[in-house]
Amino acid sequence: MDHKEIFQNKLNSFIRQIYPAADCEVLAQEIIAAFWPQGSTQRPEGRAPSNDLWTEQDALLITYGNSIVDGAHKPLDLLYDFLLRRMKGVLNGVHILPFFPYTSDDGFAVSDFRAVNPQLGDWADINRIGESFSLMSDLVLNHVSSQGQWFNSYRQGQAPYDRYFFEASPDDDLSTVVRPRTTPLLQEIETVNGPRHVWCTFSHDQIDLDFRNPEVLLEFLRIIRLHVDNGVQIIRLDAVAFLWKEAGSASIHLPQTHAIIKLMRLLCDYAEETIILLTETNVPKAENLSYFGDHDEAHAIYNFPLPPLILHAVMSGSAHYLRRWQSGMPPAPMGCAYLNFTASHDGIGMRPAEGILPDEEQARMIDTIRDIGGLVSMRSLPDGGEAPYEINTTYYEATSQTFEGRDDHHFERFICTQTIPMSLEGIPAFYIHSMLATPNDHKQVAHRGMNRAINRHRWGYPELNARLDDPTSAQSRVLGELSDRLRNRAKQPAFHPNATQFTMPLGDHVFGVWRQSLDRRQSIFALHNVSNKNVSLSQLSMNLIEDVEWIDLLSGETVDMDQENVTLAPYQCRWITNYIAG
Repeated sequence: MDHKEIFQNKLNSFIRQIYPAADCEVLAQEIIAAFWPQGSTQRPEGRAPSNDLWTEQDALLITYGNSIVDGAHKPLDLLYDFLLRRMKGVLNGVHILPFFPYTSDDGFAVSDFRAVNPQLGDWADINRIGESFSLMSDLVLNHVSSQGQWFNSYRQGQAPYDRYFFEASPDDDLSTVVRPRTTPLLQEIETVNGPRHVWCTFSHDQIDLDFRNPEVLLEFLRIIRLHVDNGVQIIRLDAVAFLWKEAGSASIHLPQTHAIIKLMRLLCDYAEETIILLTETNVPKAENLSYFGDHDEAHAIYNFPLPPLILHAVMSGSAHYLRRWQSGMPPAPMGCAYLNFTASHDGIGMRPAEGILPDEEQARMIDTIRDIGGLVSMRSLPDGGEAPYEINTTYYEATSQTFEGRDDHHFERFICTQTIPMSLEGIPAFYIHSMLATPNDHKQVAHRGMNRAINRHRWGYPELNARLDDPTSAQSRVLGELSDRLRNRAKQPAFHPNATQFTMPLGDHVFGVWRQSLDRRQSIFALHNVSNKNVSLSQLSMNLIEDVEWIDLLSGETVDMDQENVTLAPYQCRWITNYIAG
């Protein structure tokens, strides 16, 4: 069987899983035409799963297109200047959060998928950033704005949009539907064909699309092509877990959703360009891991338990739950990777901590966050109750105190939380407001009436540059230290996203992992003291091989093998290696 037949058979298989009543051959040709329009090239054979899509040099910045403003220049111009001035050689990728015209949810209620928000810039600005950095964009494929052209055409009964949106009845059994919001699921709207109830997983300005109609899938394949043609390399599938809905079910993680992602992965693997699919599924561990499929689904998934577990570790001074969770995490399958992060534009999700952090420990975290002025957002439960969905705060502010109260270790504690994702198997990603030590923005919460606004500050560029040029400012100190560590990390083959990892049993105060490069030449013992105490570790507990010189990459110190112990100051991190690369 040749490569063309292999591709066609796989494509047909996915089509039958998703659309069993469709004419498979016709739909397959429409899919190919949507993803490879005239002028685009399909590889003769697909990329086999391998770990060469990324290296230890890969790290991402997460930012809005207008996280930096000055009132005079296009925000994307300012972002480009900031990236070149402050991030070149530090991070090689950037995730620009939805940069399309929108009506709410800071970009996630898209009104036009084919345009750049003119308040930010245009496609030329996106292309320019993509020429210097690996670019990630959002494919907000679960829903669209209620005020966009698609939904307006639906209400007017105009084809093809008259079949684009998911309708349901209040009489349907919707009792088991899983949602991250507390607003009513169905919204009654008027159309030229009379009243209809449309499905709204997130808000009544975000109307869910109906992927039971293959025309919806085809349109999003065309949109992916548009992104790729404009320099995008990483496609983030936003809220993808909710894609397929069925009354009487949980309407999350349904088999058709997984099959759609696998179909997209197949197309990406046969694309001439390098395209990486990242699934955004803020759910418990087993559900999240399912999106790797049989290394034929997402190339990468978010490591969602990290933000709450790392925060709990430094708040409590104990890595017990973080270590126990990490010890049970499998290596990413061949051709797949974890995306490790502590903060994003959303809050610190608490659902991924379910079954890992006991309720009383979550309650202690929430109480501490409220003490420092943070907020908590809730989600609806099937029984009508509510549960914490996410903590709303900047990660910098979240680390300002522990369960014991405030102390003098804020800077070291925060740097420790950002160093852990650098050390772990996977690709590290950093929210711009973590890199910039941004405080909570309570004014924006009051102004916009939205908890998440607390972590979506917009820096005035002149003020930001002044702070970054002041070596005594928190912004300068944090960005400087994190930049140094990222440059250091990028030289170490043991930090390849798929390099071997072993979680070390070093007691509750220290979270440690052992990493070994794919060629086995370099080992790194990555140690992170999550407590406010000095800690001594026996060299025997780390199995440091004698007659080998061991160096701490972060301090530059040689480990004295005549000493029985390796010491760590409060919140100190050490990368102890036998091999200096770079």
